[in-house]
This record gives sequence, structure tokens and C-alpha cells, in this order.
Amino acid sequence: GLAGGFIAGHCVLRKTLDPSQPGAMTLFIRRYRPEDANALAELFFHAVHVGAAHAYSPEERAAWAPRPPRGPDWTTRLGDNVTLVADTAEGLRGFMTLTRDGYLDLAFVHPSTMGSGLAGMLYRALEAEAAFLGVACLSTDASHPARVFFTKHGWATKSRQQVERNGITLTNFRMEKELTGAA
Repeated sequence: GLAGGFIAGHCVLRKTLDPSQPGAMTLFIRRYRPEDANALAELFFHAVHVGAAHAYSPEERAAWAPRPPRGPDWTTRLGDNVTLVADTAEGLRGFMTLTRDGYLDLAFVHPSTMGSGLAGMLYRALEAEAAFLGVACLSTDASHPARVFFTKHGWATKSRQQVERNGITLTNFRMEKELTGAA
């Protein structure tokens, strides 16, 4: 089941994924804390190298994420934005970040949770937070796998883009979603 809500913009959600299935996990969606930074860096790296392996070559993945991000740029990127994390007994399993002007910067889940509903749960919490903040339109630059996910959640692809990372050209997609009921 699902329990929780938003209190003054603070996300408090608890959900058991697939309670009928063996190994079902209970997750809590909560705000980022500074002590999450290293675990989220590892999750990001693992999601790029394992979760996106079907869509990007080893060279592309190495250019995208040559190592887990560390240091003040990473902690600022997480801490200065609305960052929600999916926390389970097994550790952090996903996170998404949203800038105050509606740019969804990072959206990653652990490969073992892909298809479990965790990403959708995390996304719905982030979209509710965006509506709470009065954001009228969300935007992102989505990877191939993220494009499929966002399309299922009502996003529109605006353009295909070629971006360079560490000397390698990668394809991503500029996407947007108008929010109804935003202030």
C-alpha cells in the first residue's frame, strides 16, 4: 500500500512494491540529505554502466560517466535542487533532481529496480513537488531509456540532440511536459 503526502513541500511517502511478490521491498521517498551524496554517485555510475547498457555502447557510457561523480560540484548539484531519493532497507535505489525552474536534471534508478514501479513512484512524487512549487512546465534532456519512461508519463519529445561528453558524441532528447493545475 501507499501512505504519505506532502507537508509544506516535504515529501513523505512509503510504498511496498509488488507486495504479492517474493522479495517485495518497502521504499520511502524522501528529500536528499548530504550524507546521501556518495551512495547517489555510485547509483548514478551503476545506472549508466548497467542500466543503460542496452542503449549506449561501452565507449558512450564511459564518456557519459567515466567515474562516480564526487566533490563539491556533485554535492551542490544535488543539494541546490529539489532532490528526492528512493530509500529502502537495501539502500538508496533511485533519485531525481528538479531545478526551481522545472528542469529535471537527474533521473536514475538502480538497474535491479528497473520495471518494478520505483521510478514511476519517484517521478510522481517529483511532479507533485513541481506542482507545489508552481512550476508550469517541466523540461529535461533524456537518454534513450529515459525517453521511453517519460513518454509513458505524458512528456513530449521536442528534439533529438547530439551532445559531446569527453570527446564522444551522445544522442539525447529534449523533452517537455506541461503541468495542469500549477500556480
